[in-house]
Amino acid sequence: MANSDLIVEGKVVVVTGAGGGIGRTIALLMAEQGAKVVVNDLGTAVDGSGSNPSLAERVAQEIRDAGGGAVANGDSVASWDGAQRIVQTALDAFGRIDVVVNNAGVLRDTIFHKMSPEDWGLSIAVNLTGGFYVSRAAAPHFRAQQSGAFVHISSTSGLVGAMGQANYSAAKMGLVGLSKSIAIDMQRFNVRSNVVAPTAFTRMTESIATDTPEQQERARQREHVPEEKNAPLVVFLASDAAKDVNGQVFYSRKNELIMFSQMRPLSRIHSSTGWTPQSIAEHMLPAFKPSFYPLDLSRDVFRSWLP
Repeated sequence: MANSDLIVEGKVVVVTGAGGGIGRTIALLMAEQGAKVVVNDLGTAVDGSGSNPSLAERVAQEIRDAGGGAVANGDSVASWDGAQRIVQTALDAFGRIDVVVNNAGVLRDTIFHKMSPEDWGLSIAVNLTGGFYVSRAAAPHFRAQQSGAFVHISSTSGLVGAMGQANYSAAKMGLVGLSKSIAIDMQRFNVRSNVVAPTAFTRMTESIATDTPEQQERARQREHVPEEKNAPLVVFLASDAAKDVNGQVFYSRKNELIMFSQMRPLSRIHSSTGWTPQSIAEHMLPAFKPSFYPLDLSRDVFRSWLP
């Protein structure tokens, strides 16, 4: 491939949580497609415990060995100061920042009535607040240079629903609202913000319980979805070829690319005299009930929707 064909050539990209899994494959493809990459990873376990900064350095070295440009950063996205240092790493190493991929995440799966404040707090801190912190740290630079792109890595756990993941689902759905607000607020500066919900068999999804036959079947299905299949969409959204794509939500699964709908009014009834609880029960319920969404899980939706 000639250099002129590299879709993100010359861009400086921060990929959080890039020490392994989907983040690593995004960082590698960004570099292969001409970007300079800040590989961020605190090196925690899937549940957010511990740290191993060597994971980020390992991926950065992998990029450099292949002839690309990369530096490692071991700061936590869940810290305002850490997020500032992540962005500063890009400025110090490469002189600018063009793209932020908010990929860092943790899992603290627990059925809702047993979920602890710690399980909730850590998940929100990394999966949602971390996305805000890193995006906010990059925003002034994007505004000053009148360009930039955010790609936030969400999950169908938030977009559709999942069992035992109230914390993770809330955070991942929160990223959708964050992304849309960034897209609206920063479009005047030629800054874009989009969401990708990926599918893959990674150390994070590998940690999900496989106690029941149904869970075991889901795990077997995930084993056939390579993590690197998600990277091309993320790299495209980071590129100037995606200049007209802003505020959208995508889902990638193996060789499929899917665009999600977004919240819009679905049904409407009106009363010229206003409503009482009794009249709502009498009129609204029969009018709206046929349009109610069932309590599907993500696997139910995609099993019925896709061939």
